Amino acid sequence: MPERIKLTSNELGLISLFQNVSGATARDCVIDDKMERVIFVINKGEMGLAIGKNGASIKNIQNQIGKTVELVEYSDVPKEMIINALNSKFISNVRLTEKVDGSKIAVVVVDQRRKGAVVGRNGKNAEKARLLAKRYFQISNIHIVAST
Repeated sequence: MPERIKLTSNELGLISLFQNVSGATARDCVIDDKMERVIFVINKGEMGLAIGKNGASIKNIQNQIGKTVELVEYSDVPKEMIINALNSKFISNVRLTEKVDGSKIAVVVVDQRRKGAVVGRNGKNAEKARLLAKRYFQISNIHIVAST
């Protein structure tokens, strides 16, 4: 479980906007300036509500903030949260290991032909999973490997 996640006033404002527009509950907001996006972590089971009919809620929020909005369904199980942050249908396994120095890493095993879809353009999906795994579970790195 994460220690205490501190939200800035900007992040709190974005969460408020998100909840008012979508009606879904956002647990967290990560402003990723490197990838020009805002990632909302939402409660389990609220993905449909958060997206809105034909993506209306997401489009509305993106227009208001001027950045891409991405959603990840929350889980207090590290493996599930990593799978939720990546393209889950192409993942065959997630292994968590702790190194001798105490740092934690996750190894995500994916279908060889679908590795690019899981990693995302310019590694954006992998970076999203890494950001959230570090923020919630102190997992320092995620390795995405193709199954043989």
